[in-house]
Amino acid sequence: MKKLPFIVLLGLMVSACTSPDSAKRVLEAQGYTNIKTGGYAFFACSEDDTFATKFTATSVSGQVVTGAVCSGLFKGNTVRVN
Repeated sequence: MKKLPFIVLLGLMVSACTSPDSAKRVLEAQGYTNIKTGGYAFFACSEDDTFATKFTATSVSGQVVTGAVCSGLFKGNTVRVN
């Protein structure tokens, strides 16, 4: 039972490493529509990225895509599509 607070704390820390509003702005600027952001995108971004936000969206060509928006404190954003 002592592990439960650790698991809750870990979950809160991971969810704090997402930036759904910023990810949505980046995706809209790239022409994506019907954007739905999710939680933390494990293993999707580099170790230099602070934020890794999962998303599902419709691309400019009309296809539904999934991926992650990666960003860091002193760098720009990267959209990675699966």
